[in-house]
Amino acid sequence: MVSDDDVLAATRRWLEEAVIGLNLCPFAKSVYVKNQVRVVVSHARHIDGFLDDLDRELELLKTTPAEEVETTLLVHPTLFPDFLVFNDFLNVAEEVLEEHELEGVVQIAPFHPDFVFDGEPEGDMSHFTNRSPYPTLHLIREDSLGKAVDAYGNTDEIYERNIEVLRTLGHPGWKRLLGSN
Repeated sequence: MVSDDDVLAATRRWLEEAVIGLNLCPFAKSVYVKNQVRVVVSHARHIDGFLDDLDRELELLKTTPAEEVETTLLVHPTLFPDFLVFNDFLNVAEEVLEEHELEGVVQIAPFHPDFVFDGEPEGDMSHFTNRSPYPTLHLIREDSLGKAVDAYGNTDEIYERNIEVLRTLGHPGWKRLLGSN
């Protein structure tokens, strides 16, 4: 069993070294340095419990000013070892957004240690744009994302640049970056 401290440390290292350090998300640094990124480790023993955690985090975003909590990473270190199960769960998570009347208000971005994009070659570094140390749901306020996108300009370039950066880094570089064996 992995401790919360280990999960938080690995998640923060990923945020600092990969997401911010490689500039995979040009919007992340400003909210991270202002301590507006909430990282929550779920201890749910089953999917229903994880849905309860998701409910709580969505309600917190709904009722808390963005200046206090801009975005939330809901991390579960053990519940979703299989990416395909996690990927299927995203449909349920989207239904939870509807239940909370948060469609168009919050969006969910998935991250997983074994994340794969359909149609991309197996082992390609493109998958690493959405790879994290543990299965993670990133709950993003759409207003804030919209403002960031407006300020940034052409966001299509972000994805393309990220793939290029990750392909240049390669598998050994990724492992070194995150301190994995």
